[in-house]
Amino acid sequence: MNKRSEQHGRIHAISISRKKGTVKVNVPSARLLPHWGIEGDAHAGRWHRQVSLLSMDSVRKMHARGLAVRPGAFAENLTLEGVDLSALRIGEHLKIGSALLRITQIGKECHARCAIYYAAGDCVMPREGLFAEVLEGGPIHVNEPVTLLPASNLALEPERE
Repeated sequence: MNKRSEQHGRIHAISISRKKGTVKVNVPSARLLPHWGIEGDAHAGRWHRQVSLLSMDSVRKMHARGLAVRPGAFAENLTLEGVDLSALRIGEHLKIGSALLRITQIGKECHARCAIYYAAGDCVMPREGLFAEVLEGGPIHVNEPVTLLPASNLALEPERE
């Protein structure tokens, strides 16, 4: 059983792109759709990577390497501040307003080196990025509180087919 206490943070940035392969733009608010992702984002859909997450600390790491990158530059949808994303595990939940997300994947395989990798010799998203599915939707806003719900606070959910 997970005995961690609730962690609280906030949304630093929300980023979306209307087409795959294009740079995500920062927006002040968005709507999370259940079992889909962010309304209007090209990467949303009925799969396990509906929303991508990255810590603002990861963006700062790349700043320290001399890159002038902004939140959303790693194609993440939500850039979070104050939640230790490295401590999250698959199956844990984040509450944002009325929305509820479940972590489904940690990191991702990069089949081709991105522009950030070539500029800095590294990219944080394959190791430090997380992916989630939307269990309960709702509006989200920049600076909105984010709460990691420990497993002990969650009702058991049936497995999806």
